[in-house]
Amino acid sequence: MEEIIKYFPNITQGQREQFIELDRLYREWNEKINVISRKDIDNLYLHHILHSLAIAQYIHFKDSTSILDFGTGGGFPGIPLAIMFPHCQFKLIDRTAKKIKVAQEIAQSVGLQNVMAQQISGEEEKGKYEFVVSRAVMPLDDLLKIIKKNISKNQFNALPNGLICLKGGDIQAEVQSVKKIADITSISNWFKESWFKEKNVIHVPI
Repeated sequence: MEEIIKYFPNITQGQREQFIELDRLYREWNEKINVISRKDIDNLYLHHILHSLAIAQYIHFKDSTSILDFGTGGGFPGIPLAIMFPHCQFKLIDRTAKKIKVAQEIAQSVGLQNVMAQQISGEEEKGKYEFVVSRAVMPLDDLLKIIKKNISKNQFNALPNGLICLKGGDIQAEVQSVKKIADITSISNWFKESWFKEKNVIHVPI
């Protein structure tokens, strides 16, 4: 939890309590349904929660922004972002029913009123959102083809509407087709831990 306080010292007491509660809840649920690798659960804050919050360093979503978390798994990056932006609306989708169950239960347990989770594929999702967020669910080109239909024309944030995704490793080939419009920012600009070295936030306006 100290990693969160270190980089987000201005969060409210209520947000602190929600972030603290995530540790207990994810450990509890992970015993029943494996949403985080067993050997990685001790790195929950660094590898999952803080990683998700790189998006909160990249953009401060304005109140009333609607955000689709595509392929959320057990709730990343959607749940940490929903705690950070309580006045934005988040929809979390995933094909896997048991992962959505974990995301639903955890969002409910920490009292998130701004989260809806549904078992549905990205192709079936028809809603409109200012932003789609995701964490390394599929190659960038494939993801962009699916979500193009979901981006709202309603622009009111500091950045243009579109995709904001978290990607690691060598991404040069993957971003080739959007190189002229994509913004790629190293997470190491904000978070100094070595684990973030080759990890990026990619914003593609749509």
